[in-house]
Amino acid sequence: MKRVMCIPNYSEGRDLEKVEKIADCFRAKEGLKLVDYQPDKDHNRTVVEVIGDPKAVINAVIESVKVAKELIDMTKHTGGHPRMGAVDVVPFIPITECTTEECVEYAKEVGKAIGELGIPVYLYEDAASKPERKNLAKVRKGQYEGFFEKIKEDGWEPDFGPREMNVKSGATAVGARFHLVAFNVNLNTDKVEIAEAIAKKVRHIGGGLRFVKAIGLPLEERHQTQVSMNLVNYEKTAIYQAIEMIKSEAARYGVSVYGTEVIGMVPLQALVDSAAYYMQIENFRADQIIETLLIEE
Repeated sequence: MKRVMCIPNYSEGRDLEKVEKIADCFRAKEGLKLVDYQPDKDHNRTVVEVIGDPKAVINAVIESVKVAKELIDMTKHTGGHPRMGAVDVVPFIPITECTTEECVEYAKEVGKAIGELGIPVYLYEDAASKPERKNLAKVRKGQYEGFFEKIKEDGWEPDFGPREMNVKSGATAVGARFHLVAFNVNLNTDKVEIAEAIAKKVRHIGGGLRFVKAIGLPLEERHQTQVSMNLVNYEKTAIYQAIEMIKSEAARYGVSVYGTEVIGMVPLQALVDSAAYYMQIENFRADQIIETLLIEE
């Protein structure tokens, strides 16, 4: 059975009534399973994860964009996470009997539909129309506030939709990619400049780990800070490698790791690799875990 995963991110994590209305777009739909959704007050963002038949997923995502367009006003949005629109990013990920190339076509279909709603759309990662748009951070640079001018610059015309920002809804990035691990490390300090300095050392663009993207963010309600990461290839840069590097960098500032977070779903192997590392298990395999025997092929 052909199955695709989609993980749309919405710029609302504080008004739970609005979050539920967006999540309702994915509930009780034939051919579709709402796997998870997690609102975050500090980030003011909700990450939704759905798996299903490609057509069912595409239709539900477009429906959710229409709902978010009505509910979320970017002129009033504040939050710790970078964003450029009410529906900020919409990545498609191949799961079973589905290829990355097919996910690129799904991304284009959804991007075209969002553009027809009057929202500028940029294709990114494997769906990118230009090399400089492959990296989401480069696409989103300037964020909502800066995009009113960025969209007018040479080379930054949207792939779909009008070449002007939608004042209420902003812009949206739609893409296709490998399954990344969204992993956050919370630090026992309220000094965001420390988290930012550590993130700069850890991320690839700053000379750190090859498959890590990282930013430093404040957690104001907890009086802590966070190194928020995307591990874009957990097979080549493991979770434990990111944790250990952050611990090492944090020690330079006299700061300790308070805890960690996994946002959304995570591949079993990503956790097995870290468990084997910390427990020093030799030649450990995922199929040694009893519960894996219950998973249908």
